[in-house]
Amino acid sequence: MDKLSANNCVEQVANLRDYFRRSVEDVIDNRGVDMDPHAAHYVVNLLTSFSRSEALYEDDGESYGLKPLALMLADAANASSAEERSQSLQRIGDVSLFVSGFFSNSLARTAVDIDYYINMGGNAYAVLSEEVRGTFRGNAFAPIYQELSEKFLVLIDILNEVRDSKRIDSDVDLLRTYQQWLKTGSRRCEKLLRKQGVVPISQASKYRH
Repeated sequence: MDKLSANNCVEQVANLRDYFRRSVEDVIDNRGVDMDPHAAHYVVNLLTSFSRSEALYEDDGESYGLKPLALMLADAANASSAEERSQSLQRIGDVSLFVSGFFSNSLARTAVDIDYYINMGGNAYAVLSEEVRGTFRGNAFAPIYQELSEKFLVLIDILNEVRDSKRIDSDVDLLRTYQQWLKTGSRRCEKLLRKQGVVPISQASKYRH
């Protein structure tokens, strides 16, 4: 299939899952990130799934779009079964990771910022990890959800690099990058700032990793 890369050139991609797998694995290897292969595989499947708009957006018959995380959290709180609650928590984690990993810059124009997505997504995966334990499938996925929670910010940086990997001499919004570094302590943001001759000197937030 064709994939529109960040430099607005169409790249021929024979298999989207393989494309994401190679891209994610390359970034993990280049950064020297200690990531469980099962967690990396989960992220690849997530990217492949959300590349289809019908998987990312919801259609309730009256509106079509991305449901706010607060409403997803309400769905989890009001779930009629443990399975339904788990699905809602997983949805919160998945959407938070995808949006903050691929559309972090666009969050500057919304009512909530990336730190909100970090909190919601990381906490959702952490709670989900605890709640699914005790069943055969749950015991298999609980460690994956726990790692996704613990390395949520690292994964955001990884997805940022996957997103930017096809850019040629991309411009860096220094102010936005600096603000994101202040909020998250992202190593990727610090690297971008230093590359542009900006040395971050303020203490980063509690999210520094």
